[in-house]
Amino acid sequence: MGGAAIAAGRLMEALKNHGIKAKMLVRDKETEQITVVPLRQSWRLVWKFVWERVVIWMANRFSRKNLFAVDIANTGTDITALPEFKQADVIHLHWINQGMLSLHDIGKILQSGKPVVWTMHDMWPCTGVCHYTRGCERYRTECGNCPFVNGGKRAHDLAYRTFRKKRDIYAHHRIQFVTCSQWLGRQARQSTLLAGHPVTVIPNPINTNLFKPHDKAEARDRCRLPQDRLLMLFGSVKITDKRKGIDYLVESCRLLAEQHPEMKERLGVVTFGKYSQQLKDMLPFRVYPLDFVRDDHRLVDIYNAVDIFVTPSLEDNLPNTIMEAMACGTPCVGFNVGGIPEMIDHLHNGYVAAYKSAEDFANGIYWTLTDPDYASLAEQACRKAVAHYSEDTIARHFIDLYNKL
Repeated sequence: MGGAAIAAGRLMEALKNHGIKAKMLVRDKETEQITVVPLRQSWRLVWKFVWERVVIWMANRFSRKNLFAVDIANTGTDITALPEFKQADVIHLHWINQGMLSLHDIGKILQSGKPVVWTMHDMWPCTGVCHYTRGCERYRTECGNCPFVNGGKRAHDLAYRTFRKKRDIYAHHRIQFVTCSQWLGRQARQSTLLAGHPVTVIPNPINTNLFKPHDKAEARDRCRLPQDRLLMLFGSVKITDKRKGIDYLVESCRLLAEQHPEMKERLGVVTFGKYSQQLKDMLPFRVYPLDFVRDDHRLVDIYNAVDIFVTPSLEDNLPNTIMEAMACGTPCVGFNVGGIPEMIDHLHNGYVAAYKSAEDFANGIYWTLTDPDYASLAEQACRKAVAHYSEDTIARHFIDLYNKL
């Protein structure tokens, strides 16, 4: 259900549509697709996930802080005996944490001699334990004194030990790393873990035959949203996740209502994701909360129903949500962080706000909604998505890569 899983599933479909026989191995199967293969469910799989958290919890002196901000991949499943693995010409890893694969399991995959591609959906493959470093640069040389583990007070901590395990595994095999954004590619190349390994940038794909512009009034009817308001959309798997920048969204909306009081009656905020109801009491605008959305057709209606999509995320790679909104012709506003400025072309198809500036974020919302050339913004957003992220374009890049390997 997370962004990495959705992106991997879309890539599988794109490859299948281009004649590649692709199967996707997952820890938890959430669909009915026959080409998605789940790990065998058992109490051991649950225990593996729990045990990893226990080790992190103990290393953190029994504090729950950062319990899910890090992974150590000390447990997992040996997949090399599976028939799907034996039949494969290429093994393509995606997000493998939380009990899916251990570092030992990754070592066995590499020892099989099969070509391995690893798409980095965050920084974890090139750091000791964290998915995003929050500005820490120790991963460039060697992790230790990790701010995520026990307050960064020990040199030879869990991050240091995991970093060394990764280095030992990576050193004896060739891995083709792929990053979804230029930003993540730059971070990856700076890590000593990936020294000697090729790093290629290939974005995630999106089905632009499904995610495309539709009639706004009809979309609003289907979503039961008002026709007489400007509508702003915000959503994530877990809306209250601090990394997604909810505090900055709240402050931006407060500033927007303060500086442009007429917007209080003109603007509504549509939200989707877990805990979306909570935003009702936090924003000065009318809020229209929607439940967590799994169905892509429903998502297309939501993106087409709104006038703008905002993502105040403080750390992100190449958000699927921005890609989806742009493909539907919905301009986006986001901070100048991660891969976001590679997606949004400032003042051309959306607005890139100064990092952590709630004031500039509010300016971006107002500018986008009131731009007299809004129709051009919407058209350029759609064009960017089709040109850079269509399934056809991305599938061809990966097929070329597989053939080279």
